[in-house]
Amino acid sequence: MKALIQSGRPALGCSLMFPSPQLVEMLGHAGFDWVLLDCEHGSLSSADVEVMAMAADAVGITAIARPRSNSAADIQSVLDRGVAGVQIPHIDTAEDAVRAVAAVKFGPGAGRGLAAGTRPDRWGLGAKMPDFVDQANARSLICVQLESETAIRNARAIVAVPGIDVFFIGPSDLSQSMGYPGNPKAPPVAAAIEQTLAVIREAGQAPGMPATAETLAEVLAGGCRYVYTHLPRLIGAGAGAFLGGRAKG
Repeated sequence: MKALIQSGRPALGCSLMFPSPQLVEMLGHAGFDWVLLDCEHGSLSSADVEVMAMAADAVGITAIARPRSNSAADIQSVLDRGVAGVQIPHIDTAEDAVRAVAAVKFGPGAGRGLAAGTRPDRWGLGAKMPDFVDQANARSLICVQLESETAIRNARAIVAVPGIDVFFIGPSDLSQSMGYPGNPKAPPVAAAIEQTLAVIREAGQAPGMPATAETLAEVLAGGCRYVYTHLPRLIGAGAGAFLGGRAKG
C-alpha cells in the first residue's frame, strides 16, 4: 500500500466500525485496496482487530487501524495485533506528530515497546528480532489526522515531520472545530481544507480524505492518494438501488 501511494496512485479503502472478519474478506474480494479498522469511533476490541487483520492478510488487502486515541499505548495496542499501519487521530502540532512517529517505529528513545512473540513478529517464530525491527520500521504506514483549527494553523510544521506517509484531513471534526458541525462545505471550512491540501501537496507529501461515490472524483482531483468510504454509505447506496427497483416492478 505504501508503494501504491508513493507511486502517485490512489489507494481506496473502506472503514469498519464493528467486528466482522467476514466483511473484511468481502471488501477484499470486492476490490478494495485496504480496510480501516476504526477503534476510535467503533466498537472494536484488541481481539477483534487481530482477527480482522488476519482476514485482511488472507484476502490480500492492507489493514490500517485507527487507535482509540493518539496515545503511545493505544497506538502500540493495535500495532501488536498485526495491522500494517495506523491512522492516528487529533494531531494538532509538530510535537504531536513527532510523538506519533516514535510510537510506531522501533529505536532508541522511541515510544513503542519491543516484545517478542507478538503477531507482527510471527509469534516469535519468524525473523530474528533485529531483522523484524528493520522490516517493521520500513513497512509500517503512518497516517496522521489534521482535524482542528489548531492543526490547520500548524499544517506546514506538521508536514515537515519525517517518517509520516499520509496527512489526512478529517472534515467532520474540522467543521465542528470551526463552528460548522457536520458541514465541511461551509465556505470557511472548505477554504481551510483546500489550503491544507495545497500545503501537503507543496511539501511533496500524500494527502488523504474520506469520500463517497458522489465526492470521490472531487477528492481525487484534490490530489488525495489515501481515500476511504464508510460501510454504511456502501450499504445505503446498494439498498437505495435495490429498493428503488420496487417502484419499477
